[in-house]
Amino acid sequence: MTGNRSFEDLVAEGVAVPTEGWDFSWFEGRATEERPSWGYAVSAGERLARARAALDIQTGGGEVLDFALGRAEPARPVSTAATEGWPPNAARATALLRSRGVVVVTAADDAPLPFSDGAFDLVLSRHPVRPYWDEIARVLCPGGTYFAQHVGPASVFELVEYFLGPQPAEVRSGRDPGRERAEAEAAGLEIVALRAQRLRMEFHDIAAVVHFLRKVVWMVPDFTVQAYEPQLRALHERIEQEGPFVAHSARHLFDVRKPVRGA
Repeated sequence: MTGNRSFEDLVAEGVAVPTEGWDFSWFEGRATEERPSWGYAVSAGERLARARAALDIQTGGGEVLDFALGRAEPARPVSTAATEGWPPNAARATALLRSRGVVVVTAADDAPLPFSDGAFDLVLSRHPVRPYWDEIARVLCPGGTYFAQHVGPASVFELVEYFLGPQPAEVRSGRDPGRERAEAEAAGLEIVALRAQRLRMEFHDIAAVVHFLRKVVWMVPDFTVQAYEPQLRALHERIEQEGPFVAHSARHLFDVRKPVRGA
């Protein structure tokens, strides 16, 4: 609830909140997002409990991996590594995951994974920018698993198109799970399961919108408060008069296996 706070105060608050990591607890009471039914982090913890060597790709601030490793206790992989491309997040993840014995490697999201062939029997990722299937297949050992939750097509596009206008069909269809499935299979991987859901989101004040767009920078890539002040002010008035701004996220869950030769 805004408590009749001014547009200027709410925007200033949204700008002041740090954006490092993937902890979304600040949004409590200001924005909501329905969660996928499959419970990715809990399921990842169950798989970590059975893994020998695990890798988390694009770990962000390490929060999801930290939770999953906690669920895996007292079992845990003999070795666990994570990659992250943004240095502030890599530093945050290193500090958070050090006590769990996780090695965090700063690696660009579009670069080859800095690990040897067949190094891992479990590769995880939550919301990778793009899955590089050839690299995932390379670092998995035969019989190994890639288990990941991806962002789906046209996710939160109600908000994106509010600021940017209608998007072309090729943009709206990006991150299509069917296309990603075909790419995984082309890399020699087997799809064990693929599930998809669209989930309701609500933004209860303009501070939540500002912080979300600052944190999830690919939604409106050139976003600044100054550049979009008229749209932000109009949206603030709309929320005050009509209630929460509603959008829908898209998520899909991949359970993928690298075949054993001759099996």
